[in-house]
Amino acid sequence: MKTTVSEKGQITIPKALRERLGLRAGSVLEVEEKDGQLVARRRVERDPVDAVYGVIEVPQGTDAAIDELRGPR
Repeated sequence: MKTTVSEKGQITIPKALRERLGLRAGSVLEVEEKDGQLVARRRVERDPVDAVYGVIEVPQGTDAAIDELRGPR
């Protein structure tokens, strides 16, 4: 596929590539030069769940905390 650099240094990513890669308006790409080639990668934001995983300390352990929440069996 071919694209042209505009006077402002902008390029258009061909539609077939955008669809195949799931790129939409507002998608953020990391762009770098590597061995004389232009390389663009979708920037992957950290998963919000991963960002808070392990924040709450459970001193007695997970199983004991769940048993405490559920009550007697």
